[in-house]
Amino acid sequence: MEQRVLGRTGRSVGVVGLGAWQLGADWGEVSEDAALAVLRAAVDSGVTFIDTADVYGDGRSEKLIARFVSEAGLASAGLTVATKMGRREPLDPANYTLDNFRRWTDRSRTNLGVDTLDLVQLHCPPDPVFDSDRVFDGLDTLVAEGRAAAYGVSVETCSQALRAIARPGVATVQIILNMLRLKPVSEVLPAAAAAGVGIIARVPLASGLLSGRYDEHTEFGQDDHRTYNRHGEAFDVGETFSGVDYRTGLEAVRRLLPLTPHGATTAQFALRWILDQPGVSVVIPGARNAAQARGNAAAADLAPLDKSTMDAVASVYDDLIRESVHDRW
Repeated sequence: MEQRVLGRTGRSVGVVGLGAWQLGADWGEVSEDAALAVLRAAVDSGVTFIDTADVYGDGRSEKLIARFVSEAGLASAGLTVATKMGRREPLDPANYTLDNFRRWTDRSRTNLGVDTLDLVQLHCPPDPVFDSDRVFDGLDTLVAEGRAAAYGVSVETCSQALRAIARPGVATVQIILNMLRLKPVSEVLPAAAAAGVGIIARVPLASGLLSGRYDEHTEFGQDDHRTYNRHGEAFDVGETFSGVDYRTGLEAVRRLLPLTPHGATTAQFALRWILDQPGVSVVIPGARNAAQARGNAAAADLAPLDKSTMDAVASVYDDLIRESVHDRW
């Protein structure tokens, strides 16, 4: 798999990683055996970057990754595991203190079975956090103390991303980027590239919409955020279907389907589109089973998309999506 440098971490990672939210919670039940099979399939397919969070299943995702790494003997095999912190407690800017950072990272270090986290990220913190020198001084201290090798920020908006990129200690920015979320392409990616900050592209399939497998009759479980967070009832609505109205998203996907390269799945096409954006370090699709993990990784093998295809994707966005999402995030 093609390797790219993950921003200021200096680490090389495979361009397709694995997002481990599904292995923790909020996507319906995934058994331990299924979760371990996903991790094995991903790594066997060339994945070297796994992204998780302390809140995914309240630590379940982190612990399953630790178990997999231990059982597979991968501790020194070039695997980079990133986690996130800050959403297990109320999203109050006052909670973003060095003492809490130490406590949160110590818990993740225990869950992941490591002395030093490869990368720790603030997990979509409240907006005022991005302007706090105290917060970023605290993150610098985590690195100085050896609790983390590097730190980054997961963001909701382009404005937050740009403010994080301006911080000299920020190694990576994680942001929603997909064919239904084009704003970061022009507003964030060039700034990140100029600063040497890595871009981790999350929600790459718009909660599965861009897989092309859903229609008006698709039903999701009650424990699936695609049921209970469609209007932002539990967390930012942008995390579910990228904030796009479900029926509008279906219409957009139907227009995108004919653009899929021969021999590729629609999901692979969507991932390849992200990889073709200058400045992207790694994309982190999730997977609920081993076949999905293998299919996602294979997107790295597709040839870059041609200009006419890229222009057609932009046209679908302009016609159906831009008005409702572009200025919101």
